[in-house]
Amino acid sequence: MTENGIRVVARLTARADKIDVLRSLLLGLLEPTRAESGCIRYELLHNLSDPADFTFVEEWTGQEALQAHFNTDHLLDARSRFPDLLAAEADIRTYTLAG
Repeated sequence: MTENGIRVVARLTARADKIDVLRSLLLGLLEPTRAESGCIRYELLHNLSDPADFTFVEEWTGQEALQAHFNTDHLLDARSRFPDLLAAEADIRTYTLAG
């Protein structure tokens, strides 16, 4: 863990009829993202009580690495598919370590 790193919590809610499609798309982001420079942690969580709820928990070395991630082909492609797959806009929050 880096002291000045950036943490991201990104919550995505699938449309009821698109859960499996979204899950497959999100799982496809794991390997290429984990290989990115500056990626420390990139985990996909699936809510046990709500199958439509997916959450990424991420850790990056800094803002520059995170911005580079936002501009990768694999993420841009996935995000272009979100309007058809998500029930609501993605809730993406960035944090720094407070203590």
